[in-house]
Amino acid sequence: MKAGRILRALLWIVLATGIALAIAYRGRFDVAALEGWIRGAGAGAPLLFMAVYALGTVLFLPGSALTLAGGALFGPVLGTFYNLIGATLGATLAFLAARYLGAAWVERKAGARLQRLNRGVEAEGWRFVAFVRLVPLFPFNLLNYALGLTRIRLGTYVLASYLFMLPGAVAYTYLGYAGREALTGGAGLVRKALLALALLALVAFLPRLIGRLRKRPMLSVSALKARLAADDKVLVLDVRTEADYVGDSGHIPGARNLPLEELPQRVTELGEFLETPIAVVCRTDKRSARAERLLTGQGFADVHVVEGGMTAWARAGLAVARGAAARAVPDRAAGGDGGVDRR
Repeated sequence: MKAGRILRALLWIVLATGIALAIAYRGRFDVAALEGWIRGAGAGAPLLFMAVYALGTVLFLPGSALTLAGGALFGPVLGTFYNLIGATLGATLAFLAARYLGAAWVERKAGARLQRLNRGVEAEGWRFVAFVRLVPLFPFNLLNYALGLTRIRLGTYVLASYLFMLPGAVAYTYLGYAGREALTGGAGLVRKALLALALLALVAFLPRLIGRLRKRPMLSVSALKARLAADDKVLVLDVRTEADYVGDSGHIPGARNLPLEELPQRVTELGEFLETPIAVVCRTDKRSARAERLLTGQGFADVHVVEGGMTAWARAGLAVARGAAARAVPDRAAGGDGGVDRR
């Protein structure tokens, strides 16, 4: 037992040191020098490249730069294959490092936040991995470690990661290939450049497409009240300004305030709720509809606009709360909130 703890501590030290050095010297990362070094490996170049990609993924090196290099070195077909293998190997190593070295400890310390993330993984399985791979809500390198702290099975994680990293790998690999052709004066530059741009546009459109496919109908105030009363795990997200949230009209008890104007910059704060039902509320429902489109476009699975917003809530005579804006997500969406007014 003691030897195992010592080994785990040593591995953590080695990993942390490697990540710290990679981040500190990231500005000196020379893709051109890397390409020259790998070309000099001859027949072993693909294996060397995949090993470097895997190590770079573990150490938080920029994956996009490595993917572009793979396209420049090996072309659009083999480059995509080698990039995917290297990225998947690196993602698997990071996943295992997190799970072996710290999953139990982090789960005890992180408490409710990690428990919510685990519930999402348990409910969706491979679909959860698919969504976060297709939708760039989290940084790629960090996501690999974060998923290692969940209870998802390794085989499910590896297969879903490989398949759903494919669109991005194809686009960036081809972009790297087109860049090399432009530098070397290859034939058909305009056609290749247009195809590269089309692939990037397709990848950029995927989150919006996912959001449309997962769009949910409006939620009436009576239905929301019933779900809260039943202690359903619903995040009530109030997208009005903070002044309106704490003003005379009040807010739904337990709601979290995140103004619509700040939502694009702060959407990552809601990352743990990708698979959690979210009820979006404003004064009526116009701002809520805009917030719903933004959230579903980012891959959130179960977003509903509260029909009529706070106006309908007040008209129905339902309880409201008044006071300072919520600073954290409550453990229960219908949990107590100071100053509840049941007029």
